[in-house]
Amino acid sequence: MGQEVLLQMTDICKEFPGVKALDHVSLTVKKGTVHALMGENGAGKSTLMKCLFGIYSKDAGKIELEGKEVNFKNSREALNNGVAMVHQELNQALKRNVMDNIWLGRYPMTAGIMVNEHKMLEDTNKIFEELGIAVDPKRIMSTMPVSQRQMVEIAKAVSYNSKIIVFDEPTSSLTEEEVEHLFKIINMLRDRGCGIIYISHKMAEILRIADEVTVMRDGTWIATEPAEELTTDKIIRLMVGRELTNQFPPKTNKPGEVALEVEHLTARYSLLQDVSFKARKGEIVGLAGLDGSGRTETLENIFGVATRKDGLIKLDGKEVKNRNARESIKNGFALLTEERRATGIFGILNIRENTVISSLKKHKRAGFYLSDKSMEKDTAWAIDAMHIKTPSQKTKIRSLSGGNQQKVILGRWLLTEPEVLMLDEPTRGIDVGAKYEIYQLIIDLANKGKVVLMVSSEMPELLGVCDRILVMSGGRLAGEVDAKNTTQEEIMSLAAKYV
Repeated sequence: MGQEVLLQMTDICKEFPGVKALDHVSLTVKKGTVHALMGENGAGKSTLMKCLFGIYSKDAGKIELEGKEVNFKNSREALNNGVAMVHQELNQALKRNVMDNIWLGRYPMTAGIMVNEHKMLEDTNKIFEELGIAVDPKRIMSTMPVSQRQMVEIAKAVSYNSKIIVFDEPTSSLTEEEVEHLFKIINMLRDRGCGIIYISHKMAEILRIADEVTVMRDGTWIATEPAEELTTDKIIRLMVGRELTNQFPPKTNKPGEVALEVEHLTARYSLLQDVSFKARKGEIVGLAGLDGSGRTETLENIFGVATRKDGLIKLDGKEVKNRNARESIKNGFALLTEERRATGIFGILNIRENTVISSLKKHKRAGFYLSDKSMEKDTAWAIDAMHIKTPSQKTKIRSLSGGNQQKVILGRWLLTEPEVLMLDEPTRGIDVGAKYEIYQLIIDLANKGKVVLMVSSEMPELLGVCDRILVMSGGRLAGEVDAKNTTQEEIMSLAAKYV
């Protein structure tokens, strides 16, 4: 491949207190190629990109852009030099409109004093047309779905005439159609000579879109290979350093008698209507369906964080009201939400505080003070059981990788010792190694006779972990299938039943 090198990162090192995040990592991105960056959560992928982007300052190493050494002090400097990043967690001015978000901080001016709205609209439309993006430039950001907000972010990167664009988990909240559009845009940027760095856990995507793949593990560089020479198995082997022949642990749980009964569950403010099902002790029940089919709403209505219009919930034959989260926890229910950044973690608190926050009653002594020793013990259990990678219990949770944050929240709920554990996309944005550990924990819980309800968009996950799968469509229950004797096709056709 005789392409010229656009970006060369050599021997990059970065340490945080107690953690060597990057240990002599190198990355070469050529002009007009898509370079995938892969590795388990906490492998250092995002840290490497933040060093490039000026969010972190590297401790050692060299970054060269088009042969010139660069050290960006902040993201603005990186952008002005043609390096842009489309983040997984979008950080936008939600109260402002689309074009404001694109040109923020560099509005086109008339006579140096007035913002030239007309030119701004013209420039925005030109970029949107070029990228095939159908979004109204005057629409307020908060009124748009995540997928469209992401398109705005991509348009912004292109507006800087970027030479290097980093995509961090860009498809984690996109539908298949939207993924196709994104790939079209990426291919167009590649044809223009951009260097694209693509971070993702989705093997099939990587093998489809990438020219080269670099794998990292535990802060070190493991390999860089042409994508056409790789297979899913080979990537997994490089990522986890071990064979993951079975993506799922053996199913050892044996469902017993009925524990949870849901009758005619209907929501007040969503399309959920007349959902009835039973779940047995020690059973893992999956909820499948397309986005917006009512899967999440079912869990939220059972947990009392969404307003129920109608319906009855029984646990072990007794009716439970579950009018709000506190009452539900008291009744033995737990809910792990999908949006962990917004509704799951307390970013300013440390790991210990995040872990014990839902089970504080257990740690009360003499009625009023909290026992440090007891909280430390429970947190140590969670870190150990979940294999959470963290320097200490006192580390702020927001400095952990997404997968490790997810494990902390799972640990938090397990410590409330729930009878019914509800999981909404428990492994979204998490790497294969950590997924296996979470599946194992779910099966262990079922072995203890707990009921597990699990929403997932990944069919293989539902088929690999669940005993039974309820398929939602248009707010209703379209059918249920036995996980052992069903196919992805059968589930998909049920999911489309009421759409």
